[in-house]
Amino acid sequence: MNKLYPSAKAALEDIARDGQTLAVGGFGLCGIPEALIAAIRDLGVRELTAISNNAGVDGFGLGLLLATRQIRKMIASYVGENKEFERQYLAGELELEFTPQGTLAEKLRAGGAGIPAFYTRTGVGTLVAEGKEIKQFDGEDYVLERALVPDLSLVKAHIADRAGNLMFRRTARNFNPNVAMAGRLTVVEVEQLVDTGALDPDQIHLPGIFVHRIVVNPSPEKRIEQRTTRPD
Repeated sequence: MNKLYPSAKAALEDIARDGQTLAVGGFGLCGIPEALIAAIRDLGVRELTAISNNAGVDGFGLGLLLATRQIRKMIASYVGENKEFERQYLAGELELEFTPQGTLAEKLRAGGAGIPAFYTRTGVGTLVAEGKEIKQFDGEDYVLERALVPDLSLVKAHIADRAGNLMFRRTARNFNPNVAMAGRLTVVEVEQLVDTGALDPDQIHLPGIFVHRIVVNPSPEKRIEQRTTRPD
């Protein structure tokens, strides 16, 4: 089975649809599938529910899809660096489901592992637990969280072989493996492609069984977030 596609658009044009749930890997601007996000923008699919640790920044990452109003709802844990996100949310134009960061990672991991739900103490007694089942274990309250199984997952990896086995580079190995596992269809953007068998099996971070399509982007922009402070 050939998993390699000539471009991000070619890998997505027959599977991206209006109204889908879209999971996107990355942490801040680190390890985000830049070319795949841009292709989603160019394909013009709308009414998306986007699952991501963060919402990108204005004009980059998921900020591209917010600018074009293609995202209807965000499921995220951190959204503080995107002014357009803030504007849409405060104006009532964008739905938001805040999820604690560890819970979000586990919801994706559980979805990929075929676990429909799990109990956690995180969020008990807060807005996060409203409307959810609470159960006691060993005298402590736990909230029931449903797993996430997105229609389409977009992932960034450093190296893939032609079978889809992946290696991530440093902190890009954050949400990307869980996002890849969870998706009904997973498309991966990589910087390097090698022949099957070229990777040391002990160094593979995610097996190719979770990967359906591969796109090579050898020169991503890789923006770096800069800390800014007010003058004294």
